[in-house]
Amino acid sequence: MKILVTGFDPFGGEATNPAIEAVKRLPATIAGAEIIPLLVPTVFETVGPVVRQAILAKRPDVVLSIGQAGGRAALTPELVAINLADGRIPDNAGDQPVDRPLQAEGATAYFTELPVKAMVQAIRDVGLPSTVSTTAGTYVCNALMYQVQYLRATEFPTLRAGFMHIPFLPSQVVTKPGTPSLALADDVRGITAAITAIVQNQ
Repeated sequence: MKILVTGFDPFGGEATNPAIEAVKRLPATIAGAEIIPLLVPTVFETVGPVVRQAILAKRPDVVLSIGQAGGRAALTPELVAINLADGRIPDNAGDQPVDRPLQAEGATAYFTELPVKAMVQAIRDVGLPSTVSTTAGTYVCNALMYQVQYLRATEFPTLRAGFMHIPFLPSQVVTKPGTPSLALADDVRGITAAITAIVQNQ
């Protein structure tokens, strides 16, 4: 089994993004599955095509995308992506869409094929907070989750895909009193547990 694991570059004025930092530190294999890390841009228009090219080149069985959700206190596998781009801030290309469909011919929403409840339990079993999330927002994280699901629906029918948000790193909340954070080593441990659950629940 091959699993493509994506992580975003920093955005919104942050110097780092825990998503790509954690993805870069994942083991080369998890539960027997080959892990293929990929940096993706925090850009509405290009994030989908970048992942499509990686799918064509690597032919993964699963795509798991990781994103930063500042303010969340847990690792949160996402259940559903919606056909909407609406940016509270501009993306890294300066695009700030308002109520824009991601795919004119796409479904209103797509549910993940990944075992989100098993992923949550696996993360909790290694001593970390986790819960299923029913909203990936309307920023580039949701855009990526939706576009990969659209690719599955239109081009790659055997692909399984999903998304998981992780909290800020401690270094990102030094000037944000009261904002939750999680250590990078714990991010890696939690993502590894989630991937193990994906492999075990094929």
